[in-house]
Amino acid sequence: MRVIPVDTSSATLLVTKLPEVKVRDRQTGEVAVDPVTNDRLMVMELVFIAQGGSDMIKVTVPEKGIGEGLAMGAPVFLSGLVARPWGSEFGGRTRHGIAYRADAVMVDTPAAVQG
Repeated sequence: MRVIPVDTSSATLLVTKLPEVKVRDRQTGEVAVDPVTNDRLMVMELVFIAQGGSDMIKVTVPEKGIGEGLAMGAPVFLSGLVARPWGSEFGGRTRHGIAYRADAVMVDTPAAVQG
């Protein structure tokens, strides 16, 4: 599967849904975990604003990578954001999309004014 690094240096990212536990199987309630570290995974929604437009994205982040002080509407930055195109077929219907994953999400505090 291709992994595409995402450059967020010129984007504004705002929290639109706070992190919650990612469920792997809705029928059983099985929680999603990272296959390498076994850390519980969280999912959150952000508005990604760049180049005069905006998109809503869902981002998966390990629980240990969730920073302090996240709030609705808060500007954040993501560490290690990648996009993974995916596709599946179920019941004769093809679905596809992009899954986003980051190593960490932190509140983006404004730089102190020098003066």
